[in-house]
Amino acid sequence: MDRNGTQHSPGTTVLVVDDVAASRYAMGAVLSRAGHQVVPVASGGEALVELDVRLRDGTLPDVALVDVGLPDMSGFELCRRVRTRPTLAALPVVHFSAAATAPGDRCRGLDAGGDAYLTVPAEPQEIQAVVRAAVRGARRSTGAETAVHRLTLLSEAIVTVQAARCPRELAAAAADGAARLTASPAVVFVIGPDGEPYRGTARCRPAPANTGAHQAAARLVTRLAEGRTGVHSTVVPAPLWPAGMFRPGVEEDARLTVATAQDGRTAVCLATPVRRTAITDPAADGLLRRLAQACALAAEPLLLYRVERHVALTLQHSFLPQPHKLPDLPGVDIVVRYVPASRQTEIGGDFYAALRTADGVLTAVGDVVGHSLDAATVMVEIRHALRAYCVTESDPMVLAEQLDRMLQQYHPDVTATVCLALVDPGSGRVRIANAGHIPPLILRDGGGAEYVDACGPLLGLGLERPAPTERRLKPTDRLLMVTDGLIETRGTPLETSLEQLRTAAADAPAGLDTLCDVLLGCFGRDREDDIAMLALRLG
Repeated sequence: MDRNGTQHSPGTTVLVVDDVAASRYAMGAVLSRAGHQVVPVASGGEALVELDVRLRDGTLPDVALVDVGLPDMSGFELCRRVRTRPTLAALPVVHFSAAATAPGDRCRGLDAGGDAYLTVPAEPQEIQAVVRAAVRGARRSTGAETAVHRLTLLSEAIVTVQAARCPRELAAAAADGAARLTASPAVVFVIGPDGEPYRGTARCRPAPANTGAHQAAARLVTRLAEGRTGVHSTVVPAPLWPAGMFRPGVEEDARLTVATAQDGRTAVCLATPVRRTAITDPAADGLLRRLAQACALAAEPLLLYRVERHVALTLQHSFLPQPHKLPDLPGVDIVVRYVPASRQTEIGGDFYAALRTADGVLTAVGDVVGHSLDAATVMVEIRHALRAYCVTESDPMVLAEQLDRMLQQYHPDVTATVCLALVDPGSGRVRIANAGHIPPLILRDGGGAEYVDACGPLLGLGLERPAPTERRLKPTDRLLMVTDGLIETRGTPLETSLEQLRTAAADAPAGLDTLCDVLLGCFGRDREDDIAMLALRLG
């Protein structure tokens, strides 16, 4: 501030474009005395080259003073060229001229994208005031654009976080969002009630996995979150923050933004490197706090779902007999497979059963409509009910009717599909009742395969059921029963998937185990639903 109370902008760099050396010197002298750094050039072409060099170096000027009468192009044309380049478009331009200025000249300057127009010679105070006003307006505009850009990045990050299907995806999305908001490396930890940390990184240089450092960082985050609610930030000095978390072998202070979910047991930490001498950016800190809070809210149901998924999976494993624990069923060989849905997907109600009855061996494959723990619980009830009904009944149609009534009585809002096959090992006779399920495949010796024409309504609807469909199995035939999780794919018609399954099964090598393994290899990777499979042959 000078003795007249005028505020200066020390450190401001001014590009002066004028082909007259004396004029460049005079303008530069006025600006230098006011504390500005002056970069003089003599033509529009030189100005564009200088701007390119400074753009690469990150030292663009704060304002350009451009003479309208340049030898290679007018000052108006130079301004237009600057404005057409996105990386230079925000540079404020002030036109000036020593010639008599008509209103049309001022209009041309403004229409070309100029921010002001000076007639020289002018008083030093006027020149300085115009420069200050142009710089102030540009900084205000740039600040608003930066704020809008940051809010856009925050919104995009929150949307991505909310779309995460598992804690690991959430941590990766949050790290990417934090890195974009701060333009720096970022590490994110999501820690659930069991203390297991899920880590995500972004813009961190690749380095050998350092499990010890990650565990130490996770323990520190857990301690910081204990007994606290809401969101808080702190700077952890390098000696306490594991080296190499952001860059291999580098000790750095870390700014931690920690948010605790409403349950008080789920914590999310956004970690970014920070210099001790750096001035804190309140806007960036506030955006990180909002991102951390959104992450904590999104992490809570994901972690709760993992607990529920584990319970559902445990329930299914507890009640579905393992292959080596199948009951001894004389006269038939049976192989089963059960593959839970991918880790990002809810557990469904798929099941299989192989039971001895008074009239032969009853096999069943079914699926409770829906997912999660409720579907798994109903699945267990259906299996138990089927076992109980088989004590006095063997007819698959009657068994399907009994299961239908059970669902209507105890679970009126639930439906299920099931395929029941009663096999007489002595004669090879098979009676099949199908309730809305994929029909079984019979694989003949020599490579043929056909679906059994057996259909009927879902369980739980109370509709009349058709009589069982009968077939005969030869000793070399195989009977295959699967749930739709094996083949159902979004965007692919079921008829197409069924034909693909039939073709693959027909071409599979002999043997029950080989058949199941080949089909799982062809269709069973990263499925969005459970897979239950049962293959049978007369023994």
